[in-house]
Amino acid sequence: MRIVISEFISLDGVVQAPGGPEEDIDGGFAHGGWSHPFFDPETVGGAFDDALSKAGALLFGRRTWQTMAAAWPDRAGDPFADRMNAIPKYVVSGTLGEPDLVWDNTTLVPGGDAVAHLRELHAAEGGDLLVMGSPTLARTLLHEGLVDELRLMIMPVILGGGKSIFPEDGALRPLELVSTVTSSTGVHVCTYRPSAKG
Repeated sequence: MRIVISEFISLDGVVQAPGGPEEDIDGGFAHGGWSHPFFDPETVGGAFDDALSKAGALLFGRRTWQTMAAAWPDRAGDPFADRMNAIPKYVVSGTLGEPDLVWDNTTLVPGGDAVAHLRELHAAEGGDLLVMGSPTLARTLLHEGLVDELRLMIMPVILGGGKSIFPEDGALRPLELVSTVTSSTGVHVCTYRPSAKG
């Protein structure tokens, strides 16, 4: 399974709380919901639809999974929501237990064994393993060399600090720009893959 990371990201590399004010206020982050002015259904929404259509399963960190699990089950009847609810899901967590997995089709990946388990999933047959949000998990996957594709929706805004998906380990990771499209709201939807030159 290819591991694909799809993120709303600011010009200064922040991915924290794009969806709403209370989504993630760690570190006093005060700009929750910052992606809304730049979302357009055709280009940005289309990028998510495309990523989800190619996904065999979704992969989340605990916080993002809990946010999604609180939102999507109540939206049944919409094709995107129905797909989100039906698709297999994996959540990496050291604190959740099996009784907490209230969102249908969710499998727990214990935090202590996460990298080894994710290497097994990566080696298995199937559609894409799609990561949305989950900055700590995304950073770990990049650090471990497990990411096959980055789909970044680069939004024309500077947030001045917040959570990033990029490892700060001093490693050089060349990427190849596979495709780019610009929305009417100024969002660059860019697809990157690890470069053979790396």
